[in-house]
Amino acid sequence: MGDERVKAEALQILGLFQVLPRLVVFDLDYTLWPFYCECRSKRESPSLYRHAKGIMFALKEKGIDMAIASRSPTPDIAKVFIDKLEIKSMFVAQEIFSSWTHKTEHFQRIQRKTGIPYKSMLFFDDEDRNIESISKMGATSVLVEKGVNLDMFKLGLSNFATNFAASSTNKEELPIEGLDPTNKKTRNFHNP
Repeated sequence: MGDERVKAEALQILGLFQVLPRLVVFDLDYTLWPFYCECRSKRESPSLYRHAKGIMFALKEKGIDMAIASRSPTPDIAKVFIDKLEIKSMFVAQEIFSSWTHKTEHFQRIQRKTGIPYKSMLFFDDEDRNIESISKMGATSVLVEKGVNLDMFKLGLSNFATNFAASSTNKEELPIEGLDPTNKKTRNFHNP
């Protein structure tokens, strides 16, 4: 499936949800691409998982920001690969540095740079420990086994909508204009 077809399908999936994340954060190794940076050379030509670029194009078209949180011990190689793949401009933040703990510091930096609350973030990663620690911070986190793909994307958006609804308070819900304020319907929140 080519990038344009994946993008079209990802846009359809995005259209299924009334509430969307303001920021989608991706890990790199075994999430966006099928390898560890430290096992590669800057001279190599990297490739993404086959759905990754189309999903990123769809998010960009929808106006949803993206960021990277990677615990790579070789951030120089990761940054070269991001340039070679021509995806650098897609990200509002790139936190790529070695860490022996979880990605909490990565997310704190992303949050400071963007001002976006954790509960408005969706995160994809291939490691349980990162999923657990970032979930505790309030971001919806999805464990991927074979990279980001359309199924994982849909699951992430579904989990995000459920988590966001559960964390919203009544004062954040605004009645639809022109309706009786006692009506339980609320505005469509595109950017929570």
